[in-house]
Amino acid sequence: MKLVLVAVGQRLPDWAQAACDDFAKRLPPEARFELRTVKAEPRGHKAVEQLLAAERARIEAALPKGVRLVLLDERGSAFTTVALARQWQQWQQQGTDVALLMGGPDGLDPALKAAAQQSLRLSDFTLPHALARVLLIEQLYRAWSLNAGHPYHRE
Repeated sequence: MKLVLVAVGQRLPDWAQAACDDFAKRLPPEARFELRTVKAEPRGHKAVEQLLAAERARIEAALPKGVRLVLLDERGSAFTTVALARQWQQWQQQGTDVALLMGGPDGLDPALKAAAQQSLRLSDFTLPHALARVLLIEQLYRAWSLNAGHPYHRE
């Protein structure tokens, strides 16, 4: 299974990039992780709907074909690490790659939200995007390690 995070934003700070790279390298070949960053639409005097539509087009262009769409959204379902590990197993059983979508400052376009099969909340806190990306990949690695019986996760 391949996990692709498509995130609206800019290049990560060095500390966040190093952390994401570290956790991505820890995942085994059968659980590949890829980060695809798409440019945020310049704010200017455009309406939010225009901004989101432009970002949606960039996100759609970055998506692999036939993936399961999972939104990262503050209104999404809350998952524990154990629940995420179970969800990982379900994704594997379905045999479909998973694209996790992280919007920009204004969120995600309603059409993307409507197309998604699932919505996941990382935290009740508002997180900076760099930290949210690190948190996500760490939790994905932790979920994998839990399923694999790896000692990284201790209950």
